Amino acid sequence: MKITKICCIGAGYVGGPTMAVIAKKNPNIKVTIVDINEERIAAWNDEDLSKLPIYEPGLAEIVAETRGKNLFFSTAIDETIKESEMIFISVNTPTKTYGKGKGMAADLKYVELCARNIAEVSTTDKIVVEKSTLPVRTAQAIKSILHNTGKDVKFEILSNPEFLAEGTAIQDLLNPDRVLIGGESGDAIESLANVYGSWVPQERILRTNVWSSELSKLTANAFLAQRISSINAISELCEHTEANVDEVAKAIGMDSRIGPKFLNASIGFGGSCFQKDILNLVYIARSYNLNAVADYWEQVIILNDHQKRRFSDNLISTLYNTVSGKKIAMLGWAFKKDTNDTRESAAIYVADHLLNEQANIAVYDPKVNNKKVQADLNYLNTRSEEENNDLVKSYSDPYETSKDAHAIAIMTEWDEFKTYDWEKIYNQMKKPAFIFDGRNILNKEEMTKIGFEYSSIGK
Repeated sequence: MKITKICCIGAGYVGGPTMAVIAKKNPNIKVTIVDINEERIAAWNDEDLSKLPIYEPGLAEIVAETRGKNLFFSTAIDETIKESEMIFISVNTPTKTYGKGKGMAADLKYVELCARNIAEVSTTDKIVVEKSTLPVRTAQAIKSILHNTGKDVKFEILSNPEFLAEGTAIQDLLNPDRVLIGGESGDAIESLANVYGSWVPQERILRTNVWSSELSKLTANAFLAQRISSINAISELCEHTEANVDEVAKAIGMDSRIGPKFLNASIGFGGSCFQKDILNLVYIARSYNLNAVADYWEQVIILNDHQKRRFSDNLISTLYNTVSGKKIAMLGWAFKKDTNDTRESAAIYVADHLLNEQANIAVYDPKVNNKKVQADLNYLNTRSEEENNDLVKSYSDPYETSKDAHAIAIMTEWDEFKTYDWEKIYNQMKKPAFIFDGRNILNKEEMTKIGFEYSSIGK
């Protein structure tokens, strides 16, 4: 099938950047991203590119180049589905908060709604591409819905998982390690391969069956998260011995079989995918009674939660076992640098623990606003929205954030944090002035020379 029009349902962290790059590299294909969220679509269409709903280095430039030419953002979902030959489903698949599989299984209600919508409005043959992170065998469910419409319309279902790292998503899209396409129909697979083939070498486009494609995505994230939990487990051991976790990570990372990536000890991993995908893996394994497999992967999450709790416990005990009424300045709220995504960020859970101990929290993040900080804390339902609003304040200036603070907790590894005038910060803090470096980005010697009581991970 020749592809001239693509529809992507879901204008989020996956759909937005992916479709922008596809549009840039395929000027002859009309790419339309649709979403029911009018506010989000309005932000994507805003003339001021700094107002785009997603911050990702390089994204604004590509949107500026393609928007209005062959890249469009719209709320006209039905019309766009109807006119497109290829439809990407790129909606949220959060962990279920209710019913069977609560806290583990992926909630597929948005995916099912998309499939039903596609089935209802389609009048011509379509290729439907799963782009959301989904549990294995979701394609089967989509197929069942699409093939029982009673219409004379043919649907081909493909799995095309994303392997983007937020903060480097545009580079990952422009120069991917691999593009994975899983499906049953060779023609449909080649139609999608041709779209990517306009810039990705054919040898990097892997063709598999649907199940392998779906499971590869979950497995890739599980392996990456496992590395982080592994080095974080060693970091706790380092703190009880004379070892330095950075030196250990460097030594093992130089082994070519292991490699250096994802070996930075920290407060723990966050983001929308790692925890969700591992919980999915655990749920699938348990559903087949593979309990040893499930327990193995669940331990990665258990250790990650332990690392976050350990960080806040250490902060409280160092501040003489009480943070009640004390100002704690948190630098960073996003789950990692170079993104405004805060999903499952360690900062949320550390803040929540400190708030339970009646701390006053000041937050500064260069890309996250107060509205998002409050929404993240309110989502936990630990206390009332009024209490969160009273106890947590966001600032637009790091020096104001740290003024009169008893301690600073570094939660995100933003590069700008290394460039601050730390002497100025020290002079305006309560003494003794503590730094808890959850990302190991500052130099201990320099900080202690200024006068800080400095604490980091794994040292």
